[in-house]
Amino acid sequence: MARHPTPFGRFGHPVAIAFAGAVAVAAAAADATAAATGPASEREKVVRETPVANPKLDHSGSRQIGKASFYAQMFFGRKMADGNRMSPHDDNAASKTLPLGTVAKVTNLATGRSAVVTIQDRGPYVKGRIVDLSPSTAQSIGITRQNGVAEVEVAPIAVPQPDGSVKPGAAADERPADLYAAPLARD
Repeated sequence: MARHPTPFGRFGHPVAIAFAGAVAVAAAAADATAAATGPASEREKVVRETPVANPKLDHSGSRQIGKASFYAQMFFGRKMADGNRMSPHDDNAASKTLPLGTVAKVTNLATGRSAVVTIQDRGPYVKGRIVDLSPSTAQSIGITRQNGVAEVEVAPIAVPQPDGSVKPGAAADERPADLYAAPLARD
């Protein structure tokens, strides 16, 4: 009869056995979850994008269509790209391509509800998303924690230009001129 090099016999260390069992149970649970939620192609996959230090900005004032989400609670009170603190109750929003200080109309295409926001931050850095909204703004156009993301149209009203002027955007004729009275931040 051959002796085994470990004092635990031919079956190995008890911790290794427990670990192998836990891995098997976790794999079975993952397979059961995948079967319950459908194939991977039906579920939305979140693909993170790398932030760009100096993004190419869109000063054209053209409409954009894409997905909108809202700021997570962990960002409340943090400084945004324009230096102000993120407030979940204000009309602040984040865009990767619109200049800071842009005033825009965001319309939820499913509900038809709209809100006017000011671009004060950069993001969202998830592929396919064009704007992050404050929770109160998201809720006002029908984006809830349950659905989380919605297809929207972002129509700029006033777009700050690199020379300091302000260009009317695609939705400029839809809002009164008093929106232009507020000073706009420059990038």
